[in-house]
Amino acid sequence: MVVAVPQGAKLVLATHNKGKLAEFREILAQAIVDFDPASVISAADLQVPEPVEDGISFAANATIKANALAQATGLPAVADDSGLCVDVLGGAPGIFSARWCGHHGDDAANLQLLLDQLSDVKDPHRGANFTCAAVLVVPESADQKGRVVFEEHRMYGRLLHQSIGEGGFGYDPIFVPSQEDEPGGQGRTSAQMSAAEKNAISHRGQALRALAPQLAQLF
Repeated sequence: MVVAVPQGAKLVLATHNKGKLAEFREILAQAIVDFDPASVISAADLQVPEPVEDGISFAANATIKANALAQATGLPAVADDSGLCVDVLGGAPGIFSARWCGHHGDDAANLQLLLDQLSDVKDPHRGANFTCAAVLVVPESADQKGRVVFEEHRMYGRLLHQSIGEGGFGYDPIFVPSQEDEPGGQGRTSAQMSAAEKNAISHRGQALRALAPQLAQLF
């Protein structure tokens, strides 16, 4: 499948989430002088279907998405894959975070199942981290050499016994980032933080910012 891309587009992000696209453009604006937001488009803008993510790691799934989008558009493509890794579950749900309850995308059911599984786990053993793998795929062309650049980052924290907060998505209402934990205090969950606060410390924000110097070269 090959799709037509808008004139001026220089990079495509493998997402159908408008919030992710806006966040990505903000990160690039901080790294690139005179950055034009319109030069970065998304898979949703081009109506490119999502490929089957059958990798066994975050990096593998991110690479599948970036490769598929680069091949379909001929543009450099960025994709990420992320999930929650719980210490006492040996890193699960991990790559199955979005479908932990048995089907994809039911945040409430995923979260409730995890809480039930951890119901007897005491506070000192409720450590977890959000992991994000971000991949840049630059296709071979007359103007540039093909390459793949990979970054993986984590946001560490702990899990509560109940949901707190209305923001975010997924497991955010039960995850307290380490940066938010104060001695003797509850600490805010990711769902209680503003989008800007969360992006500043999040696994995804770290990974995409780490790619920014490579991405700046494309502009």
